Amino acid sequence: MSLPAGGNTVATLAAAVAALDWQQPWLAPWRADATGLLAQLKGGHSVAGALNALNTQGGAFEDTLLRAPVRFVSQSELPAGQAYEQFIFENRQVPTRDNLHDLFNGLCWLQFPHTKRRLNALQAAQISVGGVLPTRGPVRDALTVFDENAALLMAPQAIWDALLARQWQRLFVELRPLWREARLVLFGHALLEKLANPRKPITAHVYLGMPDMSAAGALKSPDSLDRWVASDLSVAKLASKPFAPLQVLGVPGWWRDNENFSFYDDSDVFRPAKR
Repeated sequence: MSLPAGGNTVATLAAAVAALDWQQPWLAPWRADATGLLAQLKGGHSVAGALNALNTQGGAFEDTLLRAPVRFVSQSELPAGQAYEQFIFENRQVPTRDNLHDLFNGLCWLQFPHTKRRLNALQAAQISVGGVLPTRGPVRDALTVFDENAALLMAPQAIWDALLARQWQRLFVELRPLWREARLVLFGHALLEKLANPRKPITAHVYLGMPDMSAAGALKSPDSLDRWVASDLSVAKLASKPFAPLQVLGVPGWWRDNENFSFYDDSDVFRPAKR
């Protein structure tokens, strides 16, 4: 689908959010919050205002009455020349524009507050050491990739082996029945934004090192998964580029077109591992 034209006004954004198919596997986990957010947008609230309203509902973060340990503010609150991540870390405020990208970022803060706080703290620590340089460096690059495009996969070892070897036919066709035992959770807000217009090439960065299936059962709730990922993130691990590519719409059950196995014959999308 295409998003309605007309700029980044709240009314246009509300129409875009309402037009999304929240039953799709990648959006379904966000549906409840999106419903509340849409009601706020239709009432004329900015994305920041709508997110703040949701942030005070449905639970507490640590010793506060907020789901996430931040407030959302207008993008205009970010001083010229100050790094976005440093501003969040110092002020516990997230500059937010009235667009789909920042809307998904806010939803990620609400659903994964511990992981988002950990990512922000690591970014701020990197900035404090090296400043804001023309190139981010491997750790900040990995932090940005995780924040924007990460996915979390809990799956049997055979699926992991095929993914890491980029054996796409084995991963998606031969092992298809095994995907019933797998669980894929999208985290990156840019990834979610791209899937507003689903296309075969859309690829997630799957975070390596997720627990095996015997331990993954303990991570069924969003909160337990959030806490585990936050505790696992470290500078050393991120510096190793701990990601594997996964074409999201190739996941069995996620897209009707992949029921025809010729879907996976596209070598421009399902590329073999480099020798």
